[in-house]
Amino acid sequence: MAAVMDYFRSCWGARSRAGRRGKKGSDAAGRQDGLLWYKDAGQAATGDFSMAVVQANNLLEDQSQVESGSLSMADPSPQGTFVGVYDGHGGPETSRFINDNMFHHLRRFATEHKCMSADVIRKAFQATEDGFLSVVSKEWSMKPQIAAVGSCCLVGVICSGTLYIANAGDSRAVLGRLVKATGQVVAMQLSAEHNACYEEVRQELQSSHPHDPQIVVLKHNVWRVKGLIQISRSIGDVYLKRPEYNRSPLHSKFRLRETFKKPILSSEPAIAVHQIQPSDQFVIFASDGLWEHLSNQEAVDLVQSNPRNGSLES
Repeated sequence: MAAVMDYFRSCWGARSRAGRRGKKGSDAAGRQDGLLWYKDAGQAATGDFSMAVVQANNLLEDQSQVESGSLSMADPSPQGTFVGVYDGHGGPETSRFINDNMFHHLRRFATEHKCMSADVIRKAFQATEDGFLSVVSKEWSMKPQIAAVGSCCLVGVICSGTLYIANAGDSRAVLGRLVKATGQVVAMQLSAEHNACYEEVRQELQSSHPHDPQIVVLKHNVWRVKGLIQISRSIGDVYLKRPEYNRSPLHSKFRLRETFKKPILSSEPAIAVHQIQPSDQFVIFASDGLWEHLSNQEAVDLVQSNPRNGSLES
């Protein structure tokens, strides 16, 4: 899935279009062509937004959204835009839960703190994680497989000339920036990915689990956490966070031989704060399905050459 926020005209001069939102598969302005869902560029409070997704499975496990308008329930200003890309796995429950709850938590904490900040976003992630844990707790006895459902979570918040990028998982946000001297729009990666294929992620896992030599395992030439999953951070995946859910009647392929005392995966997002510059043209938010096929620069070139079309796909 991929979403594009175009800053070109209005990033630092917000326009109010409160209530505008686009959710994959549910937005009346969106279109469907077979397994391709897409929405052409439309106006949000801080620029233009377009979206596209190629549905890989018959059951859609991913969600994305844009929320535009006031980011505080108590104060109609400043106007801002929220973008979320939720790449689900194991089922659709977690990504749908994030889609229904993350933005509401963010507005609640922004209202309490009377500002937007990295701390507000971090609290929204934790509240969403806690909420899904409650769902798992309630449904575990009748639907134990829900403990193995999770989602990567990439969030962007644009407010008062500042772009916040928060990521848990292996989705990615890439900025297109104009170089005036050459006229070229170059790619700048804004997010950090949490995938065991990266040496720094494996080192982080080994450092936080020094007594577990099997915390990362090379399986079929792919690095996986406990031999099960490539990502080290997510919302959900409770079977690798709470030992009481890593047991029967959960399917045996998800059960570890030994119990664990501390969570193996984390829901803590990596957060980057970027002050928007006039040379910043757009940002691409996409799941790993896009980045497996395109480099950062190739994706930026694609958007730059088709600036009014929601043509990215994953």
